[in-house]
Amino acid sequence: MSDYVLAAIDGSHYAESVCDYAVWAATALSAPLRFLHTVDNHTQVAEPDLTGHLGLGTREHLLEQLSDIEEQRGKLARQQGRLILDAAKARVEAAGFAEPPCMQRNGTLVDTLAEHEKEIRLLVLGKRGETAHQASGHLGSNLERVVRELHRPILMVPKAFTLPKRVLMAFDGSKTARKGVEMLAKSPLFDDASCYVVIVGAETAENHSQLQWAMDTLRAAGHQTEGAIRAGEVEETLRAYKQEKDIDLLVMGAYGHSRIRHLLVGSTTTAMLRNAHLPVLILR
Repeated sequence: MSDYVLAAIDGSHYAESVCDYAVWAATALSAPLRFLHTVDNHTQVAEPDLTGHLGLGTREHLLEQLSDIEEQRGKLARQQGRLILDAAKARVEAAGFAEPPCMQRNGTLVDTLAEHEKEIRLLVLGKRGETAHQASGHLGSNLERVVRELHRPILMVPKAFTLPKRVLMAFDGSKTARKGVEMLAKSPLFDDASCYVVIVGAETAENHSQLQWAMDTLRAAGHQTEGAIRAGEVEETLRAYKQEKDIDLLVMGAYGHSRIRHLLVGSTTTAMLRNAHLPVLILR
């Protein structure tokens, strides 16, 4: 199976939304859907090392017990994963989608995705995983690593599904951003969506030319399109615009050579993505 929509799910509060957005995407793209759950045994909390205070026989007995505990934890994690996958299948089947294949893999999410990268058309995953604190000011560490390593479109989703009808493209004229506009124009995902394009910067002839190209490209594909050039700080300006236009999906390029680059670079993301309550489609 190639060019499928892959939904990465876990036991977090985002799992149901991941299922719903994955079904929406797979249906719109006429693409197969597949679910993935990973069991990363390295995330288990280590038991305190008290063996240095014990006699040899007691130490060996304790190590055997710890080994048994870790083995049992692994079995429970795999069982929990299978239940999560079963629940995901039941949810999408109830929505009228054919039973999707499910994968459960041992190892990190990033390594597993790297193995299947060439086959993935779109990756759907939640803003945070089950090990991330819900009140955290950061995105899940898995998401940050995936964005850095995976060279496929990634749809980061919030906790609740909303059918995307008003899509905002953060545009800067870079090669990645122009490719993003072309993908947005051609993608069946947004056939019925209104498209908005914003350049954060000065009112220059170059920016007006870039904006006009983006709008012409989207209009030629049949999209109702609106564009703007706004001065200001990138995150605050985009946040204000999406509120003004009631945007329900944001499209961005990752790792461009502009200020927008800073939205996805660094040990943590910026406040806009950290506090996003809407899906973000990240293009590479």
